[in-house]
Amino acid sequence: MATPADQRLLELLDKWLKSLELHARYSSLDDDSYWKIQPWVEHQRPSRWIIDLAMQKTVALRTNVEERIKSGDAKFSDALELMIFLANLVGSEHIERFIPVADAQSERSLTGAPPDGAGQPAADAVTGTREMPKFLATKRMMPPAGTAQVARTERKSAPPAKPAAKPAAKQAPRPAGSAKPTPAAKSADPARAQVVDDAARLVQWGRQWYELPELIARMADRPSLPEVRRILKENKPAIDEKAKKN
Repeated sequence: MATPADQRLLELLDKWLKSLELHARYSSLDDDSYWKIQPWVEHQRPSRWIIDLAMQKTVALRTNVEERIKSGDAKFSDALELMIFLANLVGSEHIERFIPVADAQSERSLTGAPPDGAGQPAADAVTGTREMPKFLATKRMMPPAGTAQVARTERKSAPPAKPAAKPAAKQAPRPAGSAKPTPAAKSADPARAQVVDDAARLVQWGRQWYELPELIARMADRPSLPEVRRILKENKPAIDEKAKKN
C-alpha cells in the first residue's frame, strides 16, 4: 500500500513529466517567444537534449518508486524526499542551470489581438479559446553558449532611472550632533531586516555572495528576486559586518 510519502512523490513526478512535455514543445520556439510563453523564474534556457534526458530519468525514477511500493518498501520515498531537501539546501551551486516547472494553466498567448477586433471570430468571445503559439518551422540560429552570469546579464532589464536629487537649498538641515544614517538603519523594514538576517546567516554557512539572491528569494514569505537583489546591494556593508559578529 502506498504511503503518504509515496503519493507525494508520485504526484511530484507526474507534475515534472507534464512540465517537461511542455518544455519539449517550447524547444521549437524562438528566444523572444520562449521568454513570453510562461511567467518564468530567472534561469538559463534548457537545451532539447537536456529536456529529453530529464524526461527519461523522470520516467525511470517513477518506475523505481512504483516497484518499491509493490515490494512494500515504506522508506524509499522518505529517503528520496530527504535527498531532494538536502540537495536544494546544501548542494545547489549552478542555481540557474535547472528546468523550471511549466504549467499549462499559466501559458500565455504569443499572438496579440488584432486592432478593433478585426478578423477575430465571434466564437472566441463565447468559448474563451485562444490561438496556440506559433512554432518555428525553419532552423534558427542557436544563441551563443555562455555562463550563467552571461545569461543573467543578457536578461536583466535596464535599471530604473534614479530620481533627480533635490536642490541642497530645500533640504532640511540636520540637527547638530545627530548621526548620519547608516546602512543598518535601512533594515527597519521587516522584509529588509529578514533578508539581511538570511544573507548574514548564509554567508556564515559558506555560501558565495552571487548565490544569495536566488537562495533567499526561494524561501517562504520572502520578497521577489529583484527586490532581494536590491536589498542585498543596499545593505552589503551591514550584512558583512553582521556575518563577522555572529
